[in-house]
Amino acid sequence: MANHKSALKRIRSSEAKRLVNKYKHKTTRNAIKKLRELTSKKEAEAMYPEVTSMIDKLAKKNIIHANKAANLKSGLAKHVAAL
Repeated sequence: MANHKSALKRIRSSEAKRLVNKYKHKTTRNAIKKLRELTSKKEAEAMYPEVTSMIDKLAKKNIIHANKAANLKSGLAKHVAAL
């Protein structure tokens, strides 16, 4: 167990951040799945900017790698364009 106050605080804060990151990542993955399941081009075009924004935020916070974010956005853009 940790011997310093700062180490105890670090354990608490890192656990809280882990839970927030996990929630945001899962929410984004669900949004991506919903977008991929859409068949209406109009709905997909409306949802695409929101999902792209979520992906960018994950990359900015280093929850996912920047290249993975770019690959996801590119694939989603192709999907929306193909509808």
